[in-house]
Amino acid sequence: MTDTATMAGLDPATLADVLRVAGSDGFDRIQDQIRRTGGCSDPIHLQGSTVTRDAFTGQVLHSYSTEAEPGGRLRVACGNRRASRCPSCAWTYAGDTYHLIRAGLVGDPAKGTPETIRDHPRVFATLTAPSFGRVHNRPGNRPCACGIRHQEDAPELGTALDPATYDYAGAVLWNNHASELWRYFTIYLRREIARRAGLTQKAAHEQSRVSFGKVAEYQKRGAVHFHAVIRFDGPEGPDSPPPPWATLDLLTDAIHAAANRVAVDVPPAGEQPARTLRWGTQLDVQPIGAFGNGEDITEQAVASYVAKYATKAAETTGTVDRRIGNKEALVLLEVPDHPARLIAACLDLHALYPDRKLRDWAHMLGFRGHFSTKSRRYSTTLGALRQVRADYRAAQQREALGLPDPDDTPEATTLVLAHWTYAGHGHTLGESWLAANIRRDIQHNRETAREELPGQLTDEREW
Repeated sequence: MTDTATMAGLDPATLADVLRVAGSDGFDRIQDQIRRTGGCSDPIHLQGSTVTRDAFTGQVLHSYSTEAEPGGRLRVACGNRRASRCPSCAWTYAGDTYHLIRAGLVGDPAKGTPETIRDHPRVFATLTAPSFGRVHNRPGNRPCACGIRHQEDAPELGTALDPATYDYAGAVLWNNHASELWRYFTIYLRREIARRAGLTQKAAHEQSRVSFGKVAEYQKRGAVHFHAVIRFDGPEGPDSPPPPWATLDLLTDAIHAAANRVAVDVPPAGEQPARTLRWGTQLDVQPIGAFGNGEDITEQAVASYVAKYATKAAETTGTVDRRIGNKEALVLLEVPDHPARLIAACLDLHALYPDRKLRDWAHMLGFRGHFSTKSRRYSTTLGALRQVRADYRAAQQREALGLPDPDDTPEATTLVLAHWTYAGHGHTLGESWLAANIRRDIQHNRETAREELPGQLTDEREW
């Protein structure tokens, strides 16, 4: 058994369970269920039944029960957005985010945004955290302050040059208040726009709207920063053109001014001094050009970039993707020194700022906001995109079963009675191995199909 496990690249326990699953009577159905979830890493198990009846005669047109399934359970995708938890569901989430952001850049009538939106002034802005101490970096062609020219993947990049003087408390408090900094930024942005237009805030609001879609990303030093698409619209939102005064230059100037005005005060507590949190000086605002016109920042690149980081979190800095209850766990989990110090700072500060829930969000280095958000009128919603996918799959199922389409008749012709209960989640060792292989096959097929499409980009991820 040991030799076989070595040859297969599997540990004995996993190999034994793979053989058990492969030899079970329901193996083909288990494979089918896993494939239908896209190779989900942590599927939800359901038990129950559904019955479709003719609304007038009461005749049963279709019935299904999990009693006939292997183990009496049906597996459905977990839907987790985080790639560290479930690459398959994260891929779907990233795809939805891509289409959401892209619809607000190029327009998509099917998603509620007209194609004329491409003519609206829009920028890609990056708002960063201030410095909390010197860190190892790659300053152009020059060596780092430590005297070494670090490689691009050097593990020490982003870590403190002198941990004894680095402001770990300030860093996690800044992360913890980052969402409030963004909220104040959006408030001041509208005020600065009105000021530059020579209008009152009410008048500016009556003539224009500002829409945005943003995503949070962790820098290697463990500080959160935001990437945002910010767009000028007319008074009716994306369906109306912005007024003549709503120019790209005005929007850019207003963003800089608004970011400089934002300040969030944190009161003193224990040995911690009072702090005033602000955005960092590295504010970058670049216009978004039309795809294919030769610009560096294109609609395609922006949508792909935002979608990429919508599925990531603090684990990119070396921390873990689940809650940590105490400092002893940092050693057991082998968390690197820099993120471990940030997590320890969260645990220490929790008693001083209990309302900030720093202990609960220590694994996120203090950040407790949403990773991707948008204003109401930016474009469609993730819920709407999921509903389109659900409707499409339901239509496929009706066609396969020969059931009538409710859209073809003015009156409802069928009734669906369903009862479901939660029965657990996850895979056995063998099922996990099988799901990983199915997920890789699906990904390979997607990449092959994309490469065969004429005129498609190969350096940007597309969905």
